[in-house]
Parts: sequence; C-alpha cells; structure tokens
Amino acid sequence: MELSKVTMILRGYTYEEIRCVAEVLITCNSRYIRNMEITLNTDNAISIIKDIVKEFGNYLNIGAGTVQTYDELVQAIDAGAKFVLSPRMMSKEMLDYCKEKQVVSIPGSFTPSEIGNSFDNGANIVKVFPANELSLSYAAKVREPMGDYALMAVGGINKTNVKEALTSGYQYVGTAGGLFSKENIKSKNKEKLIEELKEFEKAID
Repeated sequence: MELSKVTMILRGYTYEEIRCVAEVLITCNSRYIRNMEITLNTDNAISIIKDIVKEFGNYLNIGAGTVQTYDELVQAIDAGAKFVLSPRMMSKEMLDYCKEKQVVSIPGSFTPSEIGNSFDNGANIVKVFPANELSLSYAAKVREPMGDYALMAVGGINKTNVKEALTSGYQYVGTAGGLFSKENIKSKNKEKLIEELKEFEKAID
C-alpha cells in the first residue's frame, strides 16, 4: 500500500464526525491526503476503525495511531488498519508482526540513533515526533549521513509550514489540528471542511 503525503490524525472524535471527514476527503479526491489515522486513545477506537474500514477502506487508507503495545497493535490490525503509528519506538516483535500482516509500520523516534534503530528493526517509515521541537531541516540533516530514510514529520504541521516540511527532507507529514479545525469537525460542517482542505492543498502546491 502506498501512503499519501499527508495523514489526517483524528483523536477524540465520534464515528459520525470521522465519517464526515472521510466523506470530505473522498468528495475532494485529494491527491495529497488519502490517509486517515484514528488514534487508539479515542473512545471506541477499535470499533470505529472497523466500521470506517468497512465503509471507506476501498477509497482511503485507514490506519490506527497511538499504538503503543503489542496487544493494541494486534487489535488495530484485526480491525482492518492498513498502517499503524506510534508516538514512540515499536519493539521488533511489533514491527515483525506488521511485516507479516503487510501493514505499514510508522514508529515514533526523535534522535538519529532511535531513527536508525527503528529502520534496522524493520520500520517502513519513521515518525519524527514531536517535529515542531526541531527545525524542519532536521530530516535532511539526518538523511545526509544516514541514508535515504522515509521520515514523517508529526507535531505542529499546518498550512503555513507543510510545504517547507515536504521540501526539507520529510517525505510525509501528519497533522491533527493543522488541517481541519476541531469546531468544523465537531459540527460536521462539510462546506467549511472542504474550504480548509483546499487551502491546505494550495499551501502544498
């Protein structure tokens, strides 16, 4: 599975609110934003992932976020998640399980050693988190001596800096509040959400 450049992170939303976001992404047929991450610290996250995958899995990449233990990983993949993210490094056992199930693994790392260890253990992509605690040129500086690693910036990404992130060494970005406003998701205001999506895409272009 090929991930799009941008992952929309959804934390703390209901099924209906997440469903609304999925419909907006499909309506706009975004070339940059085809990934929806539903975090496991959302109420009924596993059930929501299962239902969203069933309805939208043929059109969007549906993944699980905040996956921190092996048991959580198994539950997320059983629910249909096609990619999994963690705020921290994943164990080799977790990364091996992702590989076995053909699920894209995106563990979190911060230092060059953590990034290198994550790839050595089999990560597909490494999430640099929190990326906003570093300059966006950090990815290029890490890749220069270490190799052509696929890195994702998560933390503080919004329409004012997304282009810089994607041209400064990061192949991917993830954003929670930097794409859609919480108010518009909560109110399921599709018109406003479409406007925000178009503004974000324009910022990348």
